Amino acid sequence: MFTGIIEEVGSIGIVERSSNSISIQIRCQKILEGMVVGDSVCVSGVCLTVKSIDGGSFWADATPETLQRTSIADMAFGARVNLERALTLSSRLGGHLVTGHVDGVGRLASVTEVGNSKMIQVEFDAELRPFLAPKGSVALEGISLTVVSVVNNCFEVSIIPFTENTTNLRYKKVGDKLNIETDIIAKYIKELISSDQRDRESRLLDLLRNKGFLGG
Repeated sequence: MFTGIIEEVGSIGIVERSSNSISIQIRCQKILEGMVVGDSVCVSGVCLTVKSIDGGSFWADATPETLQRTSIADMAFGARVNLERALTLSSRLGGHLVTGHVDGVGRLASVTEVGNSKMIQVEFDAELRPFLAPKGSVALEGISLTVVSVVNNCFEVSIIPFTENTTNLRYKKVGDKLNIETDIIAKYIKELISSDQRDRESRLLDLLRNKGFLGG
């Protein structure tokens, strides 16, 4: 688990590609403190496992599932990535609970200056719509943000100067891909509602069968 509060912006070093996976070197400084092999690190919203540590960097592998559902496959030398170490029981939860399991890849649709902040609009796949709501939480590139509005297949979030200056958002341009993780609480609520609906339908079918309205 993570909090969505970015600790450091690192950069991609070496990228070793195979037929269905990649191994990436991530250059950083701050989060190396106390890091050991096997630790979980959120890399621009994607939970990766540290497989080795080498001076001012660490290495991690990305599986086919990760490559399919995230922007990791497109990362190249020099790309800036948001980094956060895993939450501990003594950590302060400054953002919201982030799992590092990306739900989809959106695209930066627009950036509008509003006072000293910026409103950014993100296009997303329709399947994520049930989990996005105004005032709800969303993790964008691993950053804990609050949804301002949702219209059709776009949502908006407001970026204050501190967030822009301490994350990789300052390097993003319109059209760039962004990893999206919707709120885990919204997912559980959706599953509970769906499960309850399935139970009601099952009970109704059983009742109709018992009354002889359905065969079998």
